[in-house]
Amino acid sequence: MESDALVLQLDGFEGPLDLLLELARAQKVDLHKISILALVEQFLGVIEGARRVRLELAADWLVMAAWLTWLKSRLLLPATGEPEDAETAAEILAARLIDLQAVRAAAAWMSKRPQLGWDEFARGTPEDMVETDRSKLRLDMSSLLSAYLAARRRAGAKVQYKPKPMTYFSVQNALERLQRLLGSMPSWSSLESFLPDNLLGGLPKRAALSATLVAGLEMARSGDLILRQETNFGPILVHKGENERDE
Repeated sequence: MESDALVLQLDGFEGPLDLLLELARAQKVDLHKISILALVEQFLGVIEGARRVRLELAADWLVMAAWLTWLKSRLLLPATGEPEDAETAAEILAARLIDLQAVRAAAAWMSKRPQLGWDEFARGTPEDMVETDRSKLRLDMSSLLSAYLAARRRAGAKVQYKPKPMTYFSVQNALERLQRLLGSMPSWSSLESFLPDNLLGGLPKRAALSATLVAGLEMARSGDLILRQETNFGPILVHKGENERDE
């Protein structure tokens, strides 16, 4: 079970990161003895060593570590100008808390997006193609998050766009169609020839092709169908299986 606490082992402190931050804010721990470098190394070690850390949890840890770094920097750097009054300090704290909530909201949103290698997977055999970026955009993760948060602020309480649901050719439909056409199937036929005739292009056709492939694999497993693909990315051919011949 994944723990929500980042446990640190530092000179002068041993325990969770959030406790260290609370003690530092209350001036109940000597930040002079706390090594920020050791803290960062342990933070990176946990992130790199964990198989899957929730993005919002890692964001919380990062913000807390940044707070500690800022608090210690105020101890190390010489004071300049007039000391901050209580009202100014409260405004700074409120602004930082707003930033923290914004980071948490962005992390929660990103954690719900499909993750490459976890929710979605790349193609097994890469295509022989070269990508050319003509956008001339220079972005990093912080710029991307800033742009996203700015867009959320502008959007406010606007109603989110919800596309109309579409009806796709299901695997069950494809299975029934293949079973119905199996008797009139010639020696070898392209899998695409068994798609419905009234399909629109684009996503509906791709969905129908995927459903037909899954149905074909199911029938091949039961021996009613034989599938063959002679080249990578080549056409998939189908043939009557042994069970169908026996009938």
